[in-house]
Amino acid sequence: MGTSVQVTPLCGVYNENPLSYLVSVDGFKFLIDCGWNDQFDTSLLEPLARVAPTVDAVLLSYSDTLHLGALPYAMKKLGLSAPIFATEPVCRLGLLTMYDQFVSRKQVSDFEFFTLDDIDQAFQNITSLTYSQNHHLSGKGEGIVIAPYVAGHLLGGAVWKITKDGEDVIYAVDFNHRKERHLNGTVLESFVRPAVLITDAYNALSHQPSRRQRDQEFLDAIMKTLKTGGNVLLPVDTAGRVLELILILEQHWEQYKLIYPIYFLTYVSSSTINYVKTFLEWMSDSIAKSFEHTRDNVFLLRHVKLLINKSELENVPLGPKVVFASLGSLEIGFSHDLFVEWASDPSNLVLFTERGQFATLARMLQADPPPKAVKVTKSKREPLAGEELAAYEEEQDRRKKEEALKAAQIKEEKSNASARNDNAQNDPMVVDKTHANDSKAAVGHRNEAFRDVFIDGFVSPSTSVAPMFPFYDYTSEWDDFGEVINPDEYVLKADNIDSASMPADGDLGKLDEGPISLMLDTTPSKVVSMEMTVQVKCSLIYMDFEGRADGRSIKSILAHVNPLKLVLVHGSAEATEHLKQHCLKHICPHVYAPQIEETVDVTSDLCAYKVQLPEKLMSDVLFRKLGDYEIAWVDGEVEKTESGMLSLVPLSSRAPPHKGVLVGDIKMADFKQFLASKGVQAEFGGGALRCGEHVTLRKVGDASQKGGAGGVQQILLEGPLTEDYYKIREHLYSQFYAP
Repeated sequence: MGTSVQVTPLCGVYNENPLSYLVSVDGFKFLIDCGWNDQFDTSLLEPLARVAPTVDAVLLSYSDTLHLGALPYAMKKLGLSAPIFATEPVCRLGLLTMYDQFVSRKQVSDFEFFTLDDIDQAFQNITSLTYSQNHHLSGKGEGIVIAPYVAGHLLGGAVWKITKDGEDVIYAVDFNHRKERHLNGTVLESFVRPAVLITDAYNALSHQPSRRQRDQEFLDAIMKTLKTGGNVLLPVDTAGRVLELILILEQHWEQYKLIYPIYFLTYVSSSTINYVKTFLEWMSDSIAKSFEHTRDNVFLLRHVKLLINKSELENVPLGPKVVFASLGSLEIGFSHDLFVEWASDPSNLVLFTERGQFATLARMLQADPPPKAVKVTKSKREPLAGEELAAYEEEQDRRKKEEALKAAQIKEEKSNASARNDNAQNDPMVVDKTHANDSKAAVGHRNEAFRDVFIDGFVSPSTSVAPMFPFYDYTSEWDDFGEVINPDEYVLKADNIDSASMPADGDLGKLDEGPISLMLDTTPSKVVSMEMTVQVKCSLIYMDFEGRADGRSIKSILAHVNPLKLVLVHGSAEATEHLKQHCLKHICPHVYAPQIEETVDVTSDLCAYKVQLPEKLMSDVLFRKLGDYEIAWVDGEVEKTESGMLSLVPLSSRAPPHKGVLVGDIKMADFKQFLASKGVQAEFGGGALRCGEHVTLRKVGDASQKGGAGGVQQILLEGPLTEDYYKIREHLYSQFYAP
């Protein structure tokens, strides 16, 4: 029986809601992604709440809220306490994303789902892994190996591979096969015939133009608006796809020496770019090579100015400008405020680069046709003043007095109880019979000269104050190396650290002073909201810069990977059903699209068993190297041991002879070079390799099903039986291992 695998969606199936899935591998439960939406709708987390305490490990694939937004809340309120794994960029940029979300929410509401401390605590628990790094789990997860691989889409984005007993479970959502300015494409195509593939149908019905055409249309729309004197607003995420957009404009402005100002406006914009500068090794090959040869960091921005407060934008000179502002949903944040101010001007442009989340203002504006007017709530936080401030301070004083009174009462009760206990223990007229035997035993070990000493009279309680000049003799312990030191005395405790401090690597020193002052501001304030109708007269354009593979590419990649079993998640009902029917017809017969909290068993149908190989048997085995592996014939008989395990023991009789078997694969281009090194001329022609004058070598079979039952390729050697024929055949056989 193969490795037991069950998949249970908790959020994000048959719709575009945040992503969260429970994957059980031989009883070890992985929570893969822990997303939330920009409205922080708690009803979406009800399935997660029912299983959070049972989760054994958490895997995060991207740094946006749709993939990790619920992590602080789940750890604070839902009982999630499992170890968390992610790449370094996902950890760091995810932290900044949650900071930006928190501050944005706090400015317009009394946000209480989580605090800054909860965010810090959640991201402190993350174990960072590099691409292709195998991490072996221990304890309950013994034998399971996890590893992240390049996914594209966002910086540090991961395709997760979970391996147990040689079978792979691949989780790959929102991947991008295209190479972009700052990211390489996914390596998902390098996996062939995994036991289970979990992927999404989000873009199954979409078609994307070429990158060059898309980028040109993007730049044309922006330049047209700027030349007519209008402003361009791009609602973006905090630290994700905005990086690609910034590079597009930065390079275009540099090439054409443009002077229109560009601003990146989020509460953590400077911190985001500072972090990104250190992640060049996670970016595209071209960026890494450029830095290696010229030490040129593409994120040393010359044309994009970083702002962390709207007041800074209000102080810039009047004139056309481009502003990247968070958040992409337009629900809250700087993007919401700028839209309200700029929407009524026909010369302005709001350029959407990603689909708005369901039921958000961005989604409403992306409708066809767009609305002519929208109702919005404009909120801001104002300091208390006058009677409100006096009432607030009075209430705070009352609470402090109550807390002080309660603390004094508790302290007095503890002191009285302690005094009563000491008086009872030290009263010479009270005999504690429970310790009588202990006292006699102790006396027996004392020096005989003192056994007649009798203490009479009053004995002061241990809690009483010394009458005068108390002296405490602090004696130190010594060993062979000197005075014994207690390391705990030299450790800074949390209580002694400024309560405003952030965790290591994510400390306040990495953030800007503006957001810090907002995060730590304790000035009494209130939120003032106002309903208003905004006339939408500005231009509205949507262009797909989401960085996801389109429908055609998804189908092609799935056909190449050719999984044994396929689970589809995250996508509209129409897109999910379309991709499911396509995969059933063209890719594999086992395709699942479960509903929320519906568990599907995708355990492998392979007949795999664990067999022990004793030392006696292994000592006679002759291994031969084949690439990165070593292989050999092993002859034996299977027996069951006393512990119930299967064991392979030596044969009682002579092993039968083995038939010739060629093991391995060959690339025709590599074989051509090998023949050239042996003095044999070879050229490609007509889909075959022509060796010398008369011998032809060709592969036949379905290469798209490599590794499958019906996908075995054969190599045909054609030509007259001449000396060249036998020489080339010998060279061909030498490329394989024939045990």
